[in-house]
Amino acid sequence: MASRREADKLVKGGLVFVNGKRVDSGAMVNEKDRVTVKGKVKEYQYLAYYKPRNLPTQDLPGKESVITEWKGKGLYPIGRLDKSSEGLLLLTNDGRFARKVLTDTTEYEKEYLVSVKEPLHIGIVKIFKAGMETQALGKLLPAKARIINNKKIQVILNEGKRHQIRVMFSELSYTIASLKRVRIGNIKIENLKPGETRAISVVIR
Repeated sequence: MASRREADKLVKGGLVFVNGKRVDSGAMVNEKDRVTVKGKVKEYQYLAYYKPRNLPTQDLPGKESVITEWKGKGLYPIGRLDKSSEGLLLLTNDGRFARKVLTDTTEYEKEYLVSVKEPLHIGIVKIFKAGMETQALGKLLPAKARIINNKKIQVILNEGKRHQIRVMFSELSYTIASLKRVRIGNIKIENLKPGETRAISVVIR
């Protein structure tokens, strides 16, 4: 019902009781004790959101962004997509889920569709699979790739360094025409259109 930080706030606010007695931070709780919380419980929300192209994710003074669009509703994006990219972002007010997505890169791998202006060389798949060595970001983890046609490729990452996809293609002398994230873990963009959202179910283990 609450993250660790939110639970601390509930205790400090005098809303947590053990066996009917209000407790302070650090109180011991036994297995058979009855813990209750008074007051309104926070309702968590989880949305899949299609970030349009040319809309920044981060908060920029005086400019529209994903954060300025959603923070009034108490929702924030998990991670980023750069301004020129489009596709799936997850929005939530649950810090636990946000940390899970950002740190568990095995369960929440990220899938992209990338179109380039130059013809793709078949060797790019092996380069990504081996773990590419880059000047800008150093050694990268192995990435899966599948060539769809001579100018379009699917890429799956298990890490999310800043502008990683763009760095990978730029250092191989490719010009990206479009970059779209279509999946995070088992959450897919499906038939969402730019600017649209869809409620998603989340299990936090």
